[in-house]
Amino acid sequence: MRGEYKVPGGKLVAVDIETDGGRIAHAAVSGDFFLEPDEALDDINGALLGMPESSSVADLAAAITARLDPSATLIGFTPEAVGIAVRRALGHASDWSDHTFDVIGPVSMDPRMHVALDEVIAARLARGEINPSLRIWEWDQPLVVIGSFQSYRNEIDDDGRARHGINVVRRITGGGAMFMEPGNCVTYSLVVPASLVEGLSFERSYEFLDQWVMGALAELGVNARYVPLNDIASDKGKIAGAAQRRVTGGVVVHHVTMAYDIDADKMLEVLRIGREKLSDKGTKSANKRVDPLRSQTRLPRDEIITAFLAHFEGRYATQRRGYTEDELAAAQHLVETKFSSEEWTKRIP
Repeated sequence: MRGEYKVPGGKLVAVDIETDGGRIAHAAVSGDFFLEPDEALDDINGALLGMPESSSVADLAAAITARLDPSATLIGFTPEAVGIAVRRALGHASDWSDHTFDVIGPVSMDPRMHVALDEVIAARLARGEINPSLRIWEWDQPLVVIGSFQSYRNEIDDDGRARHGINVVRRITGGGAMFMEPGNCVTYSLVVPASLVEGLSFERSYEFLDQWVMGALAELGVNARYVPLNDIASDKGKIAGAAQRRVTGGVVVHHVTMAYDIDADKMLEVLRIGREKLSDKGTKSANKRVDPLRSQTRLPRDEIITAFLAHFEGRYATQRRGYTEDELAAAQHLVETKFSSEEWTKRIP
């Protein structure tokens, strides 16, 4: 059995495993990493022998760390990376190549439907009814989407919201507020099995799940980097923010919103954003657009979305599909019973 794990920003770790009686009987770790001294590789392999097949990444990493001489130097990988590769070899963790992803292109609708679809699609994946998926949001009206744990009154200026006729919905993931008008940003959702991020910390899982979009941005000429915990930025400032939630049934909902061309003046009238946070979004003055994607790619928004989808489809096994009638009906029901309710929207006043 073989498992592999590519460390984000680091090296590839591979391991060939044989088991006997529920324990690891043979282990051979390899990869393009650097390791000093050479003998440390024998220590890593030896640490894995006898470990139960059910060992967690933390258990495996602890065994390796305990076996290694304190003077050993691991470059481009960690004991945890070896543990993830072992878990993949044993079938407890998965890799991108283990899945076929449904790709759902942009379909314009009430933005509250997209918030609800995150929940609907996650539940269907948890029940084994559909593949993991990447889907692009498209919306036909303005909306502010606040994070699951944000305070409504601390984030929203109700007078400004009412003046501009913008509604508010609370999503199921954490993170900050999304100021959404038609065409002003690019948002996508990844709904994947938790096995794909097995052994990764929350912080590392953000970057791992967005590796593909970093590659897509590079192809568009944007020199982007991940800024922990959940931001994508270039040398010209923040481009995007990500949010996640682990849901019942072993599923991760991960979505990202990238600013394409946001009206900063209007945003400041609707959201209670301080100047420090505005600067973080890539502008120093309220009388400017927040437009990192538009200004750095010089491309129409539709072309950026097309490039993102092409990169994802070129990188992983995918199939295109649309939303099913059942998915849309279930999402509409959630919009009416949950996401439009004062009880949910203002659950944290």
